[in-house]
Amino acid sequence: MRAILHCDKKWGIGKDNDLMFRLPEDMKFFRKTTGGKTVVMGSNTLLSLPGGKPLKGRTNIVLWPDGDPAKAEEEGFVLVRTLGELSDEISKYDPDDVFIIGGAMMYRTLLPYCSEVLLTKVDADGSAETFFENLDELPEWTLANESDPIEDNGYTVRFCTYKNNEVKKF
Repeated sequence: MRAILHCDKKWGIGKDNDLMFRLPEDMKFFRKTTGGKTVVMGSNTLLSLPGGKPLKGRTNIVLWPDGDPAKAEEEGFVLVRTLGELSDEISKYDPDDVFIIGGAMMYRTLLPYCSEVLLTKVDADGSAETFFENLDELPEWTLANESDPIEDNGYTVRFCTYKNNEVKKF
């Protein structure tokens, strides 16, 4: 299982339940990486997607304790209500094809179980309200790869891969 996201230079990941930056190259990377795969999210992340609908071309698993099963069936996402149900559901898929896509609580909860984090670092301050763990300060995480900087919609970004050297079993 892996996490995928972008963050600002203070490890901020969101503001007003939305992304802080519009980054076409980052979105292209996200679509290419997660297309045809399984994405895992919390209910707020689902609601923040365009139209509050699941992402097309992917299996969408949503942890939503009070979620409506009829809505899940109608909109085409897998509803789980507990971490136990989430673990059971995720176990049905190849771990390399499962991506955690938000939000902050989902990242915080599942980070120890992720083998990698695919992180687009934006060299800007997005005035974030929610933050990701600073992987550079966690001893079990190592920066395995970092791209050269590129310009994306007026921002300087780097595509980074962090590896978890102490992956826990979920």
